[in-house]
Amino acid sequence: MKLYFSVVRRWWAVPLALLLLAVICWILGGTEVPVPGFLGGMVSMRVQYFTPLLVIGAVLYCLERRLEAPERTAVVRVDRWDLRAVTVSVTLCHLLGFIVGMDIPRNLMVLLAVALVVRRVTNEAAAGAVCLLLLLISASLGRAFQPSGEPAAEWWALTLYPSESLPAWTAALVLFGLGLLASSRRLSSARS
Repeated sequence: MKLYFSVVRRWWAVPLALLLLAVICWILGGTEVPVPGFLGGMVSMRVQYFTPLLVIGAVLYCLERRLEAPERTAVVRVDRWDLRAVTVSVTLCHLLGFIVGMDIPRNLMVLLAVALVVRRVTNEAAAGAVCLLLLLISASLGRAFQPSGEPAAEWWALTLYPSESLPAWTAALVLFGLGLLASSRRLSSARS
């Protein structure tokens, strides 16, 4: 089974993506890049805002790589191993969050949940594209201001909330759980 996960699924790509995420956040994390606004103009976001897409891409790549016939006839449920691997990936990102900032693991959970749900209905490429679109929409339309004039986020723009926001963490955990549930149903329906 270990050989299957290293050669076929290539789950080793996820720790490499996490390492790349850490390096990018460390070197370029505070650098701001322009993002086109959907209502005109430009907004700017820090580079580290987009780094969870590296891990999302790696996870989707690993989930896409499969050998249908051996997985259908395997004694070991490969779909359960995939769910464990996704959960371990998020856990590793949480450990990395102590270095790069805890908003990165929270955003990874939100985006991965969206990716797993979209993957259930379409495919991996569409799931990655929807995650990027979600980040762009949040950056462009999700900004708001409090009555005091301080910047805030719209209620739906979870990726813009500060890292200490308990409602954003709660929503991210719920969404991640739903994403895992949707992914497990797809895998078990593909198995039968």
